[in-house]
Amino acid sequence: MTVIFSGPSLTDEERRTRLYEGQVFLYPARPESLALIEFARELIGDAFGGLDPETAQYELPVEKFAAILAELKPKFIHHPRSKELLRALLLSFGCDADRTYFDVPRMRSSTSDDYLTTGIAYAFHPHRDTWYSAPLSQVNWWIPIYEVVPENVMTFHPRYWSAPVKNGSAGYDYYEWNRTSRFNAAQHIGTDTREQPKPEEPIELEPRVTVVPEPGGVMIFSGNQLHSSVPNTSGKTRFSIDFRTVNVDDVIARREAPNVDCACTGTTLRDFLRVSDLERLPEDVALAYEGKG
Repeated sequence: MTVIFSGPSLTDEERRTRLYEGQVFLYPARPESLALIEFARELIGDAFGGLDPETAQYELPVEKFAAILAELKPKFIHHPRSKELLRALLLSFGCDADRTYFDVPRMRSSTSDDYLTTGIAYAFHPHRDTWYSAPLSQVNWWIPIYEVVPENVMTFHPRYWSAPVKNGSAGYDYYEWNRTSRFNAAQHIGTDTREQPKPEEPIELEPRVTVVPEPGGVMIFSGNQLHSSVPNTSGKTRFSIDFRTVNVDDVIARREAPNVDCACTGTTLRDFLRVSDLERLPEDVALAYEGKG
């Protein structure tokens, strides 16, 4: 059973415990999350000029739209202000600055009616982040930048929390992905030939759990949740922010979600930065995760 908690008063440790059990958390917008999406809106507005970014897809050739995203998204990801605002957000949630590590915040987009669903605007099939070499203690954070509706968000497939899915993670190596595929997303318009772990058996999409946060609302869930992009039929492009965190004590102790079907190689742990000083995880911690699963 998946339980959705709305703004509970829990410590970060209590929250992580429940996340590793398959629960999902939804928090209302707060000053720190509103500051993050306001900065994102500034960058989006500059990128699209005088066009409404939610409807610009109807006024631009798809190649031009993809080119705008190809410049906009890395700018947001690597801007020092993005990290500064994210660190403030994590502190507001009670995360320990010396024990919590984060990866850079990413701006995502989902265009409507199959305008652009590949490459820089990849529409995600049902998947677990842990199929992509993420640790089982990874926590995912998801924040809409503008208003979202059930027709353009993401959704969970809770029956698979403890049920394995036949998938292609055994053929996925994170280091090979970085070498060959990670940085050429903008080149994939119309088709996406990059090899990614996918289900290799039919997925029962129902029952599903779809959560619709307000702009700046914060949804938190385990990276081991099976989730997917809802096919966008809303008539608007959805823009959102997501990032991931790990607690180093959980990583070392293997305090984590259950591994029911992950067999990937490598680890994303070297991507994470400490909240307090932006230092990376100790190398010996990452090395312990080098093998399969």
